[in-house]
Amino acid sequence: MSEEKGQINKYGMMTYDTKDLVIQEDIMLKTKELANLISSSEEVKQFQQAEEKIQNHIRVQDLISIIKKKQKEVVAFESFQNKEMVAKIEAEIEELQDEIDGIPVVVEFQQSQSDINYLLQLVISVIRDTVAEKVNVEVGTDSPPSSCG
Repeated sequence: MSEEKGQINKYGMMTYDTKDLVIQEDIMLKTKELANLISSSEEVKQFQQAEEKIQNHIRVQDLISIIKKKQKEVVAFESFQNKEMVAKIEAEIEELQDEIDGIPVVVEFQQSQSDINYLLQLVISVIRDTVAEKVNVEVGTDSPPSSCG
């Protein structure tokens, strides 16, 4: 067994930093295997290709630079409480963003992001549902359980 790394809080209870909690070695091994499977999936390969296309697309990079510059201008004009200039620049940013969103490599990149997010959510759902079948787990609630037993 490893040494406990908790601290006693103001209520006299042990508290732990989540990084200090001990997770069974076999679970961590399987988690890393799953992560490796996901990172070598077709969805991730497509994302990496789309990301590279974005990075090498001169117009997209120019638009991103312009938007960043204009965002800094917005912050400056907000500090001067110049609402008219803020509104004008925000409208310009929106036009630039619309142009970016219309570029096919950007659409491809956004779709690949969405595909990866869907894959990860699916994996999480399958794990959650499989665990819920084995133990009584309340799924998707923001409030504490109604009873403790």
